[in-house]
Amino acid sequence: MSFSAEEVERYARHLVLREVGGAGQQRLRAAKVLIVGAGGLGAPAALYLAAAGVGVIGLMDADAVSLSNLQRQVLYGTDDVGRLKVEAAGAALAALNPHVRVDAQAVAIDGQNARAAVSGYDLVLDGTDDFATRLAVNAACVAAGKTLVSGALGRWTGQVGVFAGRPCYRCLVPEIPPDAETCHAVGVMGALAGVIGSMMALEAIKHLTGAGETLTGRLLIYDALAAEARTVRLPADPACPVCGG
Repeated sequence: MSFSAEEVERYARHLVLREVGGAGQQRLRAAKVLIVGAGGLGAPAALYLAAAGVGVIGLMDADAVSLSNLQRQVLYGTDDVGRLKVEAAGAALAALNPHVRVDAQAVAIDGQNARAAVSGYDLVLDGTDDFATRLAVNAACVAAGKTLVSGALGRWTGQVGVFAGRPCYRCLVPEIPPDAETCHAVGVMGALAGVIGSMMALEAIKHLTGAGETLTGRLLIYDALAAEARTVRLPADPACPVCGG
């Protein structure tokens, strides 16, 4: 299917990129991407994926917008406080790019519904701040053969990883940490959410278009205070109950 004149102008900076071009932009338009968590990471990721022309963006989040979200969740405005996040996000993404279809679901993912949730999508992004949810999404992605882009952040540090089969996220986090910190408890630099969420969107776009080398099997760790980043390779855990052989 060819692009309209309006789409050619909209995606012009992608179309002239050698690594994307017309074929890559077509792949973006044909893609279906699920974003679990429309918060600090999901919000900027959703904005950039919609702007990039991803054909279908699924949003799953049961929360409503609160005033404290606005320090980092740039998809929302003051008038959205009290609205369901997926409802407000869907409206904002449609206004940004009417060529994108948003599938907004105000539900929380858990071990019971995760596999059904990921089944209709080509790629899954997890931006939640709950380890139980992350593990449930990971297990569902491994079972369904879906690639997972996972992001996390707290205080001044963030991380992004891409998981496709082995190693999986459970290899990185075998058990829920008993002293797991949350942004609510320890705080987070608002702009850091934009950095990590944008990295998640970038990894998704690279995966969908085949451009460059993704973080598959690796974890990128960014220290905003020191302005330093490092990438570590993740080993597969042979005893992993999710992906282990």
